[in-house]
Amino acid sequence: MGRSLYRFPGTALGALLSLALLFLLFDLFWIAAATTEQLYTRLISQLRMEAFVAEHVIDTEIPPLQDAIAHTEGIIAIEYISREKAREVLHEMLGTDLLIGYDSANPLPRSFIIEFESDALNSEDMASVCEGLSGFPEIAEVTYSQQWLKNAEATRVIIKRFGLALGVFILLTAIISSVNNIRLMTRARTEGFQQMRLLGAGRLFLAFPFLIEGMLISGLSAAAGWLAINYGSHQISLTQIEIVYPVIEEIVIFCAAAAALGAISGYLGIRKLLR
Repeated sequence: MGRSLYRFPGTALGALLSLALLFLLFDLFWIAAATTEQLYTRLISQLRMEAFVAEHVIDTEIPPLQDAIAHTEGIIAIEYISREKAREVLHEMLGTDLLIGYDSANPLPRSFIIEFESDALNSEDMASVCEGLSGFPEIAEVTYSQQWLKNAEATRVIIKRFGLALGVFILLTAIISSVNNIRLMTRARTEGFQQMRLLGAGRLFLAFPFLIEGMLISGLSAAAGWLAINYGSHQISLTQIEIVYPVIEEIVIFCAAAAALGAISGYLGIRKLLR
């Protein structure tokens, strides 16, 4: 095994670098997907629904209405916004009171600000709640960022599908690259290989060095990719976005899986000589 790597350093180094670049590409997308997922979760958690109270509803009817809405499935919090509270919010947003002179006849509507549990923050559940609230005669209108939510969900699905396709592509490319590299290193030793078979060497004995070579090259390539990312993470800092990195256990599992993939590639590269 060591002789093979020593006698063909160019092939071994080329295999190491090519696989390292492939795994690095996958690592970067893994980090980007995790960061995007965290950003999506954070943005979605801020999504609220607002239900406007009809004008004919008197103030004494507000508490039972609020209680009825609060018992709707998926809702975890509800806040009543009176006309006076709406005026304060408008004042804070604009920096000036536009309703001076309307103290006795505040035209701003009353409403409920509704907060949802995380599992209900999706288009289907929120549309169902919106439809249910619209059926209340005391509710004049229900609004939320419906189109934005649909676009966000569609983007999330695209990212996941692209990640799956990228993972499959890298898997196939890594196997093909590793198989070809193993074949190159075994081609020069075909004669010696056949002689060992004539002397009675078993298939497992003959294949074992190449399995180890494949494991080493793939495992080291995966580790090299993460080392490059670790170095880059200490050189680049983003203040607006929190980058999400996999935990060390996930990285170890990834490198072990890459090594196992290398062993499979080693077998595929040598199997013709085992016939």
